[in-house]
Amino acid sequence: MLDIKFVRENPDAIDAAMASRNSSWDREAFFELDGARRSYIAEVERLQAERNTLSKQIGQLMKEGRADEAATAKAAVAAGKERIAELDEKRVRADEALRDLVCRIPNIPDASLPYGKDDSENVEARRWGVPRVFGFEPKAHWDLGPDLGMIDFDRGVKLAGSRFYVLGGQGARLERALINFMLETHAAAGFKEWWPPVIANRDTMFGTGQLPKFEEDAFHVGGDMFLIPTAEVALTNLHRDETLDASQLPLWYTAFTPCFREEAGSAGRDTRGIIRVHQFDKVEMVKFAAPEDSMAQLESMTAEAETILQLLELPYRVVTLCTGDIGFSACKTYDLEVWLPSYNSYKEISSCSNCGDFQARRANIKYRDPASFKGTRFVHTLNGSGLAVGRTMAAIMENYQNADGSIAVPEALRPFMGGTETITREA
Repeated sequence: MLDIKFVRENPDAIDAAMASRNSSWDREAFFELDGARRSYIAEVERLQAERNTLSKQIGQLMKEGRADEAATAKAAVAAGKERIAELDEKRVRADEALRDLVCRIPNIPDASLPYGKDDSENVEARRWGVPRVFGFEPKAHWDLGPDLGMIDFDRGVKLAGSRFYVLGGQGARLERALINFMLETHAAAGFKEWWPPVIANRDTMFGTGQLPKFEEDAFHVGGDMFLIPTAEVALTNLHRDETLDASQLPLWYTAFTPCFREEAGSAGRDTRGIIRVHQFDKVEMVKFAAPEDSMAQLESMTAEAETILQLLELPYRVVTLCTGDIGFSACKTYDLEVWLPSYNSYKEISSCSNCGDFQARRANIKYRDPASFKGTRFVHTLNGSGLAVGRTMAAIMENYQNADGSIAVPEALRPFMGGTETITREA
């Protein structure tokens, strides 16, 4: 969330930032709540000073035998105490309402972002690889998968409902191989691997910005608990309410988890195949960095995700998201889009974001550096997919397919597939 003091002192900047996002905020309600809160505090301070003065007078009045005046002073102190309690309660309610308002305001886009209304105005930064030219009519992964016994959509629907699927045989093996390949690659680059829970409480979901704004997109489970939409939620909150030492930074974390999303509002989008589903596997990267280093860390994180695609020899492009397309918690984002023949276009497979201190402020994650400043400051948090496993599988199936319907296994993946070079239909 944004710093309330910053919002109070820079409302025009917030207006401009929200306009660049095609969003808005309730400026009038903010200043009404903030003004009421500050008036309650001022009145309490006045009453406390008055109470202190009267309390000192009571003893003196009693010594001088002025019992009636002392009794009047005592009554005034008691009345002041009741009024202070009443004002404190009002301040707490105003604080809660103000915090709720501010925590629904998205992050301020970094000045380096292109200004734009939606994804049509994102800016391509670079491309790697050349899309394959087929000598035959290529199939989509939603046809290849069932033909080879790798993906079973019908049984997925039978077991759980629409937008679920089952992987079988070489499909399950390829998924597992991709997870291991990605984790090993990230670990070799210096990322610490974690194995977190896939259920999170409300505080954890709030810390990374999923709640309260996007509660309808989350899967609720028993009590006030949720299935995580990404390992970013768990990894970032590992340090919630902690103060790190500057010597620890930057921290590089990675984890594989199943991810769960309701996909509210996405009816009709990518309904075929495994591109947009309710449950999917993902290997996530999360970083904690000092503010002056976070943009450099974003570049290195994006490069790490690119490494996975390059090792798999999958054509892709890197896109800088414009102000109107950037996510709620991010101040800058690069999307990696892999080439999918079935779409005859590039499709997002990773999103790498710098969130600045937006999430750290929500989750209360700070660091100290006595050599540079007094006290503590909020860290900067970053996250990125490294990669979305299902989309990577779809890309491999489509880009590596053969004329006979079989699929070649990328060389980098073969050690994780027991040396298998080609996936054919199981007998």
